[in-house]
Parts: sequence; structure tokens; C-alpha cells
Amino acid sequence: MTWRSVVISRPAKLRREQFRLAIEQEQTAFVPFEDIAVIVLNHREITLTHPVLSACGEYGISLFATGDTHHPSGVFLPFLPHSRATRWLRLQLDLPRPVAKQSWAAIVRSKITNQAACLRLAGREGVDRLDSYARRVRSGDNGNLEGQAAAFYFSQLFGKDFHRNQVRFKNAALNYGYAVLRGTIARGLVAHGLLPSLGLFHASEQNAFNLADDVIEPFRPLVDLFVSKRVMPDDDELRPEDKVALVGLLNVDMGMPRGKMSVLSAIEHTIESLARVYDGGSESLLELPVLIGLEQHSLEC
Repeated sequence: MTWRSVVISRPAKLRREQFRLAIEQEQTAFVPFEDIAVIVLNHREITLTHPVLSACGEYGISLFATGDTHHPSGVFLPFLPHSRATRWLRLQLDLPRPVAKQSWAAIVRSKITNQAACLRLAGREGVDRLDSYARRVRSGDNGNLEGQAAAFYFSQLFGKDFHRNQVRFKNAALNYGYAVLRGTIARGLVAHGLLPSLGLFHASEQNAFNLADDVIEPFRPLVDLFVSKRVMPDDDELRPEDKVALVGLLNVDMGMPRGKMSVLSAIEHTIESLARVYDGGSESLLELPVLIGLEQHSLEC
């Protein structure tokens, strides 16, 4: 099972050595490909060989590249041809509209419930109001309770003067964390034969990740909670240790119907349950995460 997140923030050469990723710096480190879920390239002086890219595709690894701002600017997703890709495409296209709307409502309820949990864990007020929003969500969220909850939630969590379009540490950290989650979810969708551009709710013709933007919603409050507890630097810039910690959120525990598990595992279970919805099920089959804190998942030996 994949569980490692590899973040490279210094000059390095990456090459494939049989079943391992070799990271050449002052010393050479080796990581088995089968253990890796995500690789983040966060320096201009990183080179890699074609066999490394091939291994990423072979082992289902998401490879992120960062731009001048050191935020993820692109992601290499494994092709992973599915044995029944055409069947899954037809199922996505033929999903009954009522099922899609009820599924989106379930996702919105889960997101708002996790936002309430985030406020509680961060020691902020407003939990009862968000719980009320979650209870009132109906099919398709026609009342836009998601938007109403978000406006209230961010002001409670980060202060009345906070806005998502501001250039500051909190937004930079949120964007970085969300981008890593989004790419990881897209990887999972592709692995299950689902087309990420066909969403339940999001439907932009210019967005290749509409379905990933649906699935990510209940996971976002995990990033929000982390950022709310992070000490802000003086210059509002993300530090290397901030980026490593944000990628490390993939190994934080979340609650799931089948028990506590890492975010990586929770994403897999959520996508598997979504596939069952497409395959003739109802929104009641969706397995969505519950925010329980920032404790790292422990591997039992």
C-alpha cells in the first residue's frame, strides 16, 4: 500500500534503480516505488530520467512540479488504462440527475460538518450555526448553503478581515494544501477508471478536474485546521518546512465508516464508494471523511 510523500526542495538528480527511486544529492537516498503515493519537485535544479516518469505511471504515483511561486503548477498522472474504461465512462454519463444531486448534497453536508469540527478543534465559535447549515442542505444544495457556510466559516476561523483573494501566508498555505489534495484525488479517480473531467456538480468545460473538485470538498477543512494552527512567518512566504508539513497531511488520520485511516486511504475509500454510486447505487453508499484532528497515522508493524 502506498503511504510515502516525497518532497524534494534541494538540487537533486532522480533516477530509477530497479524497483527504487534513487535521489542523488550529497548522499544518495533510495525509496521503493511501491511505497510512494506522491512526489513533489520543489526546486529549479532537479533533473529526472525518463525511467522515473515511466515508474510513476507504472506504480500509480502522482508527480507534482512547482512554479516560480513554489506552488504546484502541474501534475503528472498515471495513465493506468482500466480494463473497463468505456463502461465507466458510460456510467458517468448516464448517472441519473437525482442521484447526482443527492450525492452532491451528501458531499456538501459532509464538508460543512467538517468545517464545524474544524472550528471546534481550533477553539473558535460558530459550531452550532454550521451544524444548522449542514442539517438544512437539500438535494443539489439549491439554497447554496455551501457558499453561506463558507463565508461565515472563514471569517470565524481566520478573522473578519480575511478574504481568500488576499496575498498572504494563510492563503498561500491553503492553496498549496488544496492543490496536493486535488492532484492526489485525481490520481485515485484515474486509477478507478473514472474520468476526472466529468463532475457530479462542477461542470466547467475548461476544468479537467471537475470530479476531483467535487470529491475534495469534505477534505478541505483538514488543510484549514492545519493552517489555523501554523505559526505565520514574518514575510508571509511559505517556508520549506511548511510545504513538507502540508504534503504530510496526506498521512493524517480521518474518521471513515470503516474506521480511522490516513487521508490517502480515506481518499481511496471515498472514490471506491463513489464508483459504487455510479454502478447503479444511491448516494447512501458514499463513504465520506470526518475531521478528527491532525494526528499522523501510525503504521503498525
